[in-house]
Amino acid sequence: MLSEKTCPDLIGKSRFAGKNLCMLFIAILLLQITTLAQEGWFEQTSGTAFGLRSVYFTNDNSGWAVGSGGTILKTTDGGTNWIPQTSDTTEWLNSVHFTNDTTGWAVGGNGFEGIILNTTDGGTNWNSQTSGTTGWLISVHFTDNNTGWAVGGNGFEGIILNTTDGGTNWNSQTGGTMLPLSSVYFTDDTGWAVGVGGTILNTTDEGTNWNFQTSGTTEDLYSVQFIDNNTGWAVGTNGAILYTTNGGTNWNSQIGGTKEGLFSVHFNDNNTGWTVGDSGTILKTTNGGVSFVEEQEIDEIATNYSLTNNYPNPFNPSTKIKYSVPKSSNVVIKVFDILGKEIETLVNEEKQTGTYEITWCAENLPSGIYFYRIQAGDFVETKKMILLK
Repeated sequence: MLSEKTCPDLIGKSRFAGKNLCMLFIAILLLQITTLAQEGWFEQTSGTAFGLRSVYFTNDNSGWAVGSGGTILKTTDGGTNWIPQTSDTTEWLNSVHFTNDTTGWAVGGNGFEGIILNTTDGGTNWNSQTSGTTGWLISVHFTDNNTGWAVGGNGFEGIILNTTDGGTNWNSQTGGTMLPLSSVYFTDDTGWAVGVGGTILNTTDEGTNWNFQTSGTTEDLYSVQFIDNNTGWAVGTNGAILYTTNGGTNWNSQIGGTKEGLFSVHFNDNNTGWTVGDSGTILKTTNGGVSFVEEQEIDEIATNYSLTNNYPNPFNPSTKIKYSVPKSSNVVIKVFDILGKEIETLVNEEKQTGTYEITWCAENLPSGIYFYRIQAGDFVETKKMILLK
């Protein structure tokens, strides 16, 4: 614990000035600790104790979350503050999706019919649409203002609905599973649906045919989202977070730091995402959900740009990467697999002159050859490393 005696009076004026300097030092220290704590997933305040079942953002600032009791929350500052909206229903709302800042849908159910709500003014007003099903609807996703899907279950089989007119009419598709489905997401013709017992289905023809994928978990999965045809996340019970970089052929676990059920996940890009769940839980990540990257500045003079060979190499599961910048530079270091797909961003920030060392843990990745690349100013270099488990 810091005291006045341990904080020198550097300006040599008064005991009061020294105390202020001490408090400033503590504030800076706490800020650094907070910044470090925000690696991986960190909590935001929802302002409600109702269970939240879905979250969707149209950009880094504007987003919606829905849940029990007809709850709809909206944020315009990236989740720092959430404002309630009026849904005109007290039933469970399980999913929300927007195609732009004004047009969106929310779905749910009451055990007798599937509920679908639509807004064209950013959620100021929500209007009912007819689902044509007696089952619960648990997820909705649209690729444009007309084409969308909703999935759920009626206690006997999984339900998949499709619309091509913005929800005026909904038609059934066959998912090939008797298990209830909890979430659906499409990038174009390619889509995924997830459900109980770790169920993951994939389609490449707009839902005409669905095929099973292996999730590697028996946890119930409640939400899935992809930022392209390869990179996606799925979340579920007991804080489960799954991640794939190859379209779902392989799914790896991430650590979210909670055991609460997670019911929705949404990413705007490879790094920035949110997941929501029980007890008003909202988690956010700014590095793709990875919590296994540590960095420290080391006492070496930087005379030029450099990127060293990682060590050890081969490695399992951790390795160290050292780099130097001779002047203040924006540094980006990324990891790619052997096919050139981006796996992870290790550094993406302004760095002062110095030498730095990263410790990277690839515990959740399969064995293979990976590449890491630095870009700092005009300096670009790529090196190879081998993960051998």
